[in-house]
Amino acid sequence: MSNHVLELPTLELSALLAKYDAPVPRYTSYPTAPHFRTEWDHSALREDFIRDNRSATTPLSLYVHLPFCEQKCWFCGCTTVITRDHSVTSRYLDDLEREMDLIASNSNHRRPVVQVHLGGGTPTFLSPEELLRLGRGLRSRFNFAPHVEFSVEIDPRHLTPDQVQVFREIGCTRASLGIQDFNTAVQIAVHRYQPKEMTETAVARLREAGFKSINFDLIYGLPQQTPESFVRTVGEALVMQPDRLALFSYAHLPRLKPAQRIFDRRYVLPSASEKLSMMVGAVQRIASEGYACIGMDHFAKVDDELAVAQRRGDMHRNFQGYTTCGGATLYGFGMSAISSSEYSYRQNTRDLARYRELIRAGQLPTERACLLGVEDRLRWKLIQKIMCGQRLDFAELSLELGVNVREHFAPELASLNDLADDGLIEVTDDSLVITAFGRLLVRAIAVRFDLYYNDAAASYSRTI
Repeated sequence: MSNHVLELPTLELSALLAKYDAPVPRYTSYPTAPHFRTEWDHSALREDFIRDNRSATTPLSLYVHLPFCEQKCWFCGCTTVITRDHSVTSRYLDDLEREMDLIASNSNHRRPVVQVHLGGGTPTFLSPEELLRLGRGLRSRFNFAPHVEFSVEIDPRHLTPDQVQVFREIGCTRASLGIQDFNTAVQIAVHRYQPKEMTETAVARLREAGFKSINFDLIYGLPQQTPESFVRTVGEALVMQPDRLALFSYAHLPRLKPAQRIFDRRYVLPSASEKLSMMVGAVQRIASEGYACIGMDHFAKVDDELAVAQRRGDMHRNFQGYTTCGGATLYGFGMSAISSSEYSYRQNTRDLARYRELIRAGQLPTERACLLGVEDRLRWKLIQKIMCGQRLDFAELSLELGVNVREHFAPELASLNDLADDGLIEVTDDSLVITAFGRLLVRAIAVRFDLYYNDAAASYSRTI
C-alpha cells in the first residue's frame, strides 16, 4: 500500500474521513439491494435466464446460504435462524437440493463453475456428513472447473477437525473467519465469547489441512471497544499472518435488527471520533506490515491473488465481495440468497417457512427481483471500475461501454472537484486516478454515479 494515508497528519486524516462518513452502499450490485422490487416482469426474468444460458463458456459462481446459528451475535446484520436443534439442517438440505435441481435442470451443463462460496449463518453448524452431502450435491449437478475457487465462512467456536477434513474433501481452499475483536469485554458485550486461542487453533487446523488462503473479519465501533484496544486486536490478528483482512464498520440499525437494541439499553457505543481513531489506527497498523489496500476496508498480502488482480486491473466485485472471478453468472441457493446475471438480479425469500413452501411446490423462491436497463448496466460497469481499480481511462472505458464517457457522465464528473481537492482522486482530460487514500473511501467516489442513491431513504452502513 502506497501510504498517502500514513503521510497525512492524524488530525487532518480524521477530519477528511469524518467529512465523507455517510450512509453509502457497499456496491456489491447496481442498482443495490434496497431497490429490488417485489413485483417484476416474470417473462422478462425468464427470458434473461434463457439468454444467459445460451453460452457454454460463460462461467458460473455458486453461493449457498446456510442460515443456522446456535446463538445470536447481537451485532449481526445477516439473515439467520437461531436454533440449537440440529435436526433442522437435514430438511434444509432437502430443500436446497430441490432448488439446485430447479436451476440445474434448465441450465447449460457445459458452463464451468469457477467460484463457490458457503456462507451463513455459519456452515460449521452442519455436521461433517451434512457438509459432505452438500458438497457432493453441488458437484453432481454442476460442472466444476479444475481450479474452482471454493471458500467457506467459519465460526472458530464450532470448527471440528472432522469438519476441516470434509471441507477439504469437497474442495474448499479458502476460509473466512469471523473474529470481530479479541478483547474479552467486547466479546461478552456482543454475545460472542471467542478466546483468541480458539482462532489460533482453527487457523492451525485449516493450514495443516492445506487451505491456501485465510481471511479475518474484524469489526470496529462495537460496545466496550476503544481505539487502543481495537488496534491491539489488529496487531494480535496480524501475528497469525492472515492472507486477507476486512475491517468492517459496525452498522447500528436497531430499527431493522432488533437484537441491536440491547446495546442501546446496556452500553454507550463508541463515538464517531472514536470510530475514526479505530479505523485510522488499524489501517496504519495493517499498512506497516506491508499489506495492500485492495479497496474500501479490505487488505491483502501483496502476493495474494486478489492484490495481484487489482494491480493488473482485472479484480471484480459481486455479492460475494471482491473476487478474481469476473464475468460469472451467480446462482444463489437458500433463503435470502441472491442470484445475478448481466441483466437481472433476483433474491430468495428471507422467511424459512415460505422458502420451504415454494420449493416444495416446485417454484423458485424468488421474493424480489430487478431487471437492469441499458443505463443500469453502463453505470454498474463504471462503478465496478471505481470499486475495483485504481483508475478510469476515459478512452478505453468509452470503447468498452459504447458511449463517450466524458459526455455521458459529464454531470457526475463535474461534481468531483471536492474529491480531487481532498486528495481522493486525480482527474485529467484522459483519466480519473484513485489515490491510495481514495481507496479507503472508494464508496464515496462510486456514489456520485448512483442515480438511485438517497441517504435519507435507505439503511446503508456508514463509510466509517
